[in-house]
Amino acid sequence: MRNLLLILFSLPLMGLSQTNVAQAQQRGVINNAESPHVKLKSIDIGDCQWTSGFWADKFKLCEEVMVPHMGMLLKGDRGHAYNNFKIAAGLKQGTHQGMHWHDGDFYKWMEAAMYVYAINKDPRILEELDEIITVIGHAQADDGYLSTQITIPGLKRFSNRQYHELYNSGHLLTSACIHHRVTGKTNFLDIAVKHADYLYDLFEPQPKALARFGFNQTQIMGLVELYRTTKDKRYLQLAEIFINMRGKSPPEPDETVRFKMVGDMVQERKPLRKETEAVGHAVLALYFYAGAADVAAETGERALIDALDRLWENVVHQKMYITGACGQTHHGASSRVDFVHEAFIGEYTMPNLTAYNETCANLCNAMFSLRMLGIHGESKYADIMELVMFNSGLSGISADGTHYLYSNPLRVIHGARDYSALVTETPDRQPYLECFCCPPNLVRTVAQLSGWAYSLSQDGVAVNLYGGNRLDTTLLDGSTLKRTQDTRYPWDGAVNITIQSCKQAPFEILVRIPDWAEATDVRVNGKDLGVATRPGTYATIKRQWKAGDVIAIDMPMEAKLMVGHPRIEEIRNQAAIKRGPVVYCIESPDLPENTKILDVHLPTDIELKTHDQPKFLGGMTTLTGNVLLHAHPQDAMYQTLKKPAWMTAKTQFVPYFAWSNRGRSEMTVWLPLVWK
Repeated sequence: MRNLLLILFSLPLMGLSQTNVAQAQQRGVINNAESPHVKLKSIDIGDCQWTSGFWADKFKLCEEVMVPHMGMLLKGDRGHAYNNFKIAAGLKQGTHQGMHWHDGDFYKWMEAAMYVYAINKDPRILEELDEIITVIGHAQADDGYLSTQITIPGLKRFSNRQYHELYNSGHLLTSACIHHRVTGKTNFLDIAVKHADYLYDLFEPQPKALARFGFNQTQIMGLVELYRTTKDKRYLQLAEIFINMRGKSPPEPDETVRFKMVGDMVQERKPLRKETEAVGHAVLALYFYAGAADVAAETGERALIDALDRLWENVVHQKMYITGACGQTHHGASSRVDFVHEAFIGEYTMPNLTAYNETCANLCNAMFSLRMLGIHGESKYADIMELVMFNSGLSGISADGTHYLYSNPLRVIHGARDYSALVTETPDRQPYLECFCCPPNLVRTVAQLSGWAYSLSQDGVAVNLYGGNRLDTTLLDGSTLKRTQDTRYPWDGAVNITIQSCKQAPFEILVRIPDWAEATDVRVNGKDLGVATRPGTYATIKRQWKAGDVIAIDMPMEAKLMVGHPRIEEIRNQAAIKRGPVVYCIESPDLPENTKILDVHLPTDIELKTHDQPKFLGGMTTLTGNVLLHAHPQDAMYQTLKKPAWMTAKTQFVPYFAWSNRGRSEMTVWLPLVWK
């Protein structure tokens, strides 16, 4: 293994002085303040707060409904997650219930609660968490081991990768670091440190029996955050060991591992640095890539960054849905003919009806891009973060914040699939999922999203996400900046950013021009300064700013018909509708009675009109237009071509994230085109 410590001490700090690094923010969602190979660094949790509009409404729902409701589930007898800790602590009698990774689900919910506390400072949240942390501490073994699904039934530790012990470890470490950053307390952090020390002692020697453990790699991100929090380099060293272990041992099954948990399924056919395509279980892969990006942010290793660049490009340009979703199939085969599950498959193979697109995978896609944004400082990564959050991420939860989707297909047709045998695939949202990993992952992401909205550049601040907010932060040189953002985005492309106070010396503001935003106009105090506004880049405005200065951004939002790459056979001669960052779909409640989704066709000359509906499903802009209908015979698999008898019908298109909020319905994103 390479001498990691030598690398760390010898690498340059990318132009930032030690003084600047010391003054950088230390309480970000990702604490990369002292990460030497990060161009855009995190603001502190709580520095940005949503004030109005889309994300303010979603955060309020998260604070008032999503987090409390989920806590009720997970602390109750149905979710049973808290009961598991109580049983492991000897405070309650019973058996373990839930999936092997249910501890991790609970840690994610705790993390979400901490982000909410960072904004509202409700002391009841801290009191609840302190009680929970005490119980978790009692559930932890004296040597630091902690996984209730193992300790309650008395199973042998690390005897089977499918028990997800290291997945639970990763969410424990991450949640504890966030708790410490938000509260300053060490009660949860102490548990995490004790557990990480146990993992280091066990895995650092790299015993052969454990060479293929850690296939659901949240522990890499958790270890890097713990390193950033404690400065203990052993945790970073262990994080890299877990990267190096993948692909090191022959991917052969054994009696403790199901045949489908080997090879490409778990990203072990090739070492990461030699991998050329995203393969296998999409969540496992994207957690792995995100963790590797965290390690690369510390080491700067070129081979690792090059591999991540290749993988990001492969995901985004050859295996990602128009909604930002990932994981094309529930069951299938990789390009190297390994069995895969909930997984990436071949390039441009994009089914709609059977698209799996696990909510966790979609969110992990955004997490991976968030970390690549830090490393490279390029706006294309923020474009993907935004695409996911307005579409395939947010679709995982209902408008009222209490019902959930695990998979996120792009088409639903009544009778086309038998969902009775599909535990994680449902035709509509459910009040509880037995496999509960996705709901808390989504809720914690909504809760932390204001921490993604801005980043700190070497000489100023970057605007990553748009939404009504207030920013009160410290720049990397130690100066303070206060500003507000006013907008109805994503329903309107007009954004006003107003400086409230700042330093006198000139500094830069990087304004993201989304990849869809052609002809964007950027003005300062009403004047065109000649700033380049190329879509898919940051527009850089450097000047001496003063209180009252206003940056006005106008992104024309036109509803557009989108078509796919010609190799995507599933959508040949079909189109989807996208307006700004939001992908739209059509649902059967908006069609004439007894109309099937398969009857609907999209004329190429359709005129789409916007309608602001503040009381519809939490508030949104819908589209209306005339579609063409004709009924298809349902009996023959093939039939001779006949000229259809078209009927015209005016219908409504709703944002994809809002489907399945009006009862069970058919839905599609892609519609066959009729050329006009």
